[in-house]
Amino acid sequence: MPPDDYRRPSDAVDMEAEERAIRRNTTVATGVTLAGFAAALWIGPALADLPVEVADRLAFAAQVFAVPGVGLLVAIMMVSTTRRFSPDDIGGQAAGPPSDRLAIKAAFLQNTLEQTVLAAGFYFALAAVAGGAWLALLPVAAGLFVIGRVLFYRGYPRGAQGRPLGMGLTMMPAALGYPLVAGLAVFGG
Repeated sequence: MPPDDYRRPSDAVDMEAEERAIRRNTTVATGVTLAGFAAALWIGPALADLPVEVADRLAFAAQVFAVPGVGLLVAIMMVSTTRRFSPDDIGGQAAGPPSDRLAIKAAFLQNTLEQTVLAAGFYFALAAVAGGAWLALLPVAAGLFVIGRVLFYRGYPRGAQGRPLGMGLTMMPAALGYPLVAGLAVFGG
């Protein structure tokens, strides 16, 4: 695929191939997340004393959330630095569409912001309803967030087939985590 596959005209898009790639990579991301969560529950408590008091649990979630927070900071810096040194982009978003140099970085920032908000909700909700071994899921989720963001950014030029593994690894911890939080809230953790 050409490096600018994300800019293909709609009549050149093979939707079946795109959909297959999305399903395949999302399935892989789901499996990796479930395996990571299972390993965290099994190994995590042996590696560290995980907090049980609510204040300590929330402090732990805040510390782990620094990882996606730094990921968001990096995305912001990528966009601001590109704008700073680009005559086409220095006017800011309101001045017009991003240049080719900025387009992927701007899309990456937007998606990273969305994923960071989802992650924050999951991290703090889990810490609010459960402690101990359950908190071992959070460092795994943060690690998958970083790996997912790198893969999403690197895959973006390849179009819809290049993004889903990174997107899935970033999003699946929260997508699987929110129902878990609901179950723990209802049935106890």
